[in-house]
Amino acid sequence: MKNKIIGLALSALLFVLCSVAEAQQPGKIPRVGFLSNRVSPTPTTPDLVAEAFWQGLRELGYVEGKNIFVDQRYAEGMEDRLPGFAAELVQLKVDVIVSATIRGIRAAKQATKTIPIVMVTTADPVAAGLVDSLARPGGNITGLTRLTRDLSGKRLELLKEAVPRISRVGVLWDSGGLTTDTSFTSYEAAARALKVELQSLELRSTNPDFNGAFQAAARGRVHALIAGSGALTISYRKSIADLALKNRLPTMCERNDFVESGCLMSYAADEAESYRRAAIYVDKILKGAKPADLPVEQPMKFEFVINLKTAKQIGLTIPPNVLARADRVIR
Repeated sequence: MKNKIIGLALSALLFVLCSVAEAQQPGKIPRVGFLSNRVSPTPTTPDLVAEAFWQGLRELGYVEGKNIFVDQRYAEGMEDRLPGFAAELVQLKVDVIVSATIRGIRAAKQATKTIPIVMVTTADPVAAGLVDSLARPGGNITGLTRLTRDLSGKRLELLKEAVPRISRVGVLWDSGGLTTDTSFTSYEAAARALKVELQSLELRSTNPDFNGAFQAAARGRVHALIAGSGALTISYRKSIADLALKNRLPTMCERNDFVESGCLMSYAADEAESYRRAAIYVDKILKGAKPADLPVEQPMKFEFVINLKTAKQIGLTIPPNVLARADRVIR
């Protein structure tokens, strides 16, 4: 009996020691997969939205390599690579996948039904079949929608007010994706109402010819340009701004950072804020929240930005009533 009691005591002591040792071991560091259709960032062409996402993580106390790992995959504008990258992230057993491209989100959805996916999308996620509803997404996807397509008509209206003489507008968009891109067709209804003709200026992911697109715009007597928010236009926004300046074309853009790169105007939700808020979704999920229970967030504020320096360089005077409506003016 005495030996039995001693044995039980030793077993209890061993259990306690093992539990303490296990508690002292560092916890598993979460991994986040970042899936992008853009060109890999460099010191001269940084990915500003990715930086905003990481800034959001830092504000929440995350430090890369210390209490979080971020595995990045950039498709370099070749969106047929996204399914393979999504599969790689699943094989790495990441805890969350973050993607801002509709094709990347779909690729991740096809690759996993269990790993949470945080989206930052320009599309209507319900119409695109990504979630059941904005209030209760269901499944493993949640995040933010930026309503980019819903703002197309407003952009064309602002462009027409800023440059009343225009009658023909070119739409520069990436047509090399896996599904039909709506960045051109979303402007057609507003163009008919404003009696403005549209010219499609398509870019192919396999061989983006920006010079050729601007030459086509000149041949078509285009008076102004709308720059879409596809992977190629985002990655080469500075080149687009420079070519628009060279050709003295007023530009309306679907993202505010195009104006910071030298384009004339933009009307959009705050891109950086969307990515900072995506970090909040990641944090909630890592702390146990289920994507199905996290409502999809819509932007509450849209920003109209004008670059007066560019206006001066192309010899354009912005009407005072339009300038007064700008939320931000770059001088």
